[in-house]
Amino acid sequence: MERDLGKEIMEVRECHRNGNTKPISWRRSQLQALKTFLLHYEVQISRALNLDLGKHYVEAFRDEVGRNPTQTLLVPIPIDNETILGAFNRSHSCRKCCRFKTIRDGPACSSLLANTLPKYLDNQAIKVIEGGPAVGQHLLQQKWDKIFFTGFQNFKSVELMVGSANVGRMIMSEAAKNLTPVTLELGGKCPAILDSLSWSWDTEVAIKRIVGAKYGSCAGQACISIDYVLVERSFSSTTVELLKAIISTMYGDNPRESHSVARIVNKHHFLRLKNILTDQVFIVYGGSTDEDSLYIETTILADPPLESAIMTEEVFGPLLPIITVRNIETLRKEDIYRLISSSSSLQGAVPFHLLKNQGLFWQLNRIEDGIDFINSRPKPLAIYAFTKNEVLRKRIVSETSSGSVVFNDAIIRFAVDTIPFWGIGESGMGKYHGKFSFDTFTHYKAVVRRSFLTDFWYRFPPWNNHKMELLEDSFGYDYFGLLLVILGLKKSRKAFHVLAVIRRWWKSYSNNKAVAVTEKEVVVIYSSKVMGVKEMVAVVTCNSTEMMAVVTYNSKEVAVVMVTCKCREVAVVMVTCKCREVVEREMREEVIYSSMVVKG
Repeated sequence: MERDLGKEIMEVRECHRNGNTKPISWRRSQLQALKTFLLHYEVQISRALNLDLGKHYVEAFRDEVGRNPTQTLLVPIPIDNETILGAFNRSHSCRKCCRFKTIRDGPACSSLLANTLPKYLDNQAIKVIEGGPAVGQHLLQQKWDKIFFTGFQNFKSVELMVGSANVGRMIMSEAAKNLTPVTLELGGKCPAILDSLSWSWDTEVAIKRIVGAKYGSCAGQACISIDYVLVERSFSSTTVELLKAIISTMYGDNPRESHSVARIVNKHHFLRLKNILTDQVFIVYGGSTDEDSLYIETTILADPPLESAIMTEEVFGPLLPIITVRNIETLRKEDIYRLISSSSSLQGAVPFHLLKNQGLFWQLNRIEDGIDFINSRPKPLAIYAFTKNEVLRKRIVSETSSGSVVFNDAIIRFAVDTIPFWGIGESGMGKYHGKFSFDTFTHYKAVVRRSFLTDFWYRFPPWNNHKMELLEDSFGYDYFGLLLVILGLKKSRKAFHVLAVIRRWWKSYSNNKAVAVTEKEVVVIYSSKVMGVKEMVAVVTCNSTEMMAVVTYNSKEVAVVMVTCKCREVAVVMVTCKCREVVEREMREEVIYSSMVVKG
């Protein structure tokens, strides 16, 4: 290798060990430098994205360059060293040292970042590394404190490019050798459920958003792009015609001449997508290709076989299958076994309990049946549902599993930094965006500190039943019971019932905040939201012959409990009107052996 990666890794670790990245001023300077870089190179970033992907500068600004500031929380302990394979702007606020590997599939973007970022960021703490599979493999073999991966990467072989879940498995396998935690943002087949909306305006808006999410997200080359659309048979022809009309409106009658259509990222992916289009019988719109410009026309496929590549692998391109009941009903029992044996991604995912007696696997007679269809497949990064049916919405949320659910739109959740971006199962693990990025790159260290002033003698041997009772009451936060044990009154029914009244009273209307214990006095401080009461204080004093509890609310005396030794006399006095009904009711129910005097 041209670069001495081992030396650079040691340099970054030494930088963190010396504490260079710990001051808040350093983190602020790096974030400010990153902001300055984005401002200075806004045009160059857009140009690089256009060279790599044919991405229009307006789309690039919307998705990549536009600034979306968020607030983050400062936490004390960062993860020491990490390697980032993908998005790199998430860790700088956490005083991190990191290595960021660019992807080889975007040479213009990779070159821009590698040549310009070191001029803005601390080159001792942050390294930008270019390279192919050999470099990526070498990085994964190092011992890191965190590995963050997002998107498609080329490691070891070209086969791993098909399906980011395969790359995720390989990264986890390498990370497991050093017990390195990983965050994986993978992808998967994100479905869109299109309900037959009653108003034509709603339907047109839904189709427009589907087209924008599929073809307007870098020609479908996004992990959160729509992978297929589920519709009822009665609505399928309308859906296809509306899709054609909206595509024509957005990209013209000849999309190849439109500057708003992105190109495929490289020849390998171009050939992969072209092979999917070999069976022309399912293509109802588009399908043309140009290898010289890496162009693939926006394409709609109607009811492709469910065991075909387009329905078992992440598309990551401008191909959109429309799945209707005509396709789903014709998949019979023998087809299921063939599908499972030919696709490792579906092994263990098909719900055999849905097999019908007549041998049919799916019957999508209603749009609600699409929930079972989605659940039969690996968990997606996102589910998009276009419906005004509140019952269907609740069922989708409660009965499906995915990284996110978006109703009546698609991919916009990526722009909301106040909610986590994450997958589940084969679509990824871990979360980031906004505050969640800060948490991802942070280790929360538990710190406990105690005073030498007081100590509980019953936590140390020699052991006896008395200490056992004390420990049980302490661990249960039963401070009244603890007091009774200390006084030797634990087994007295009278004392127990009287104090149970106050205990239940406080427990029902208060949250315990603090306890101070001395040899002669126990002070329990409570706060309460009941009836405007802010604070309740109980001062319990005791000696060898008697115990007295004085309870006050907001500095006003509420109750005095007098318990003599062996419980020969019990009295409750001075109860305010604010608490009178509660205390009287509790006393009648719980205190059997007591006498009570209540003053209004």
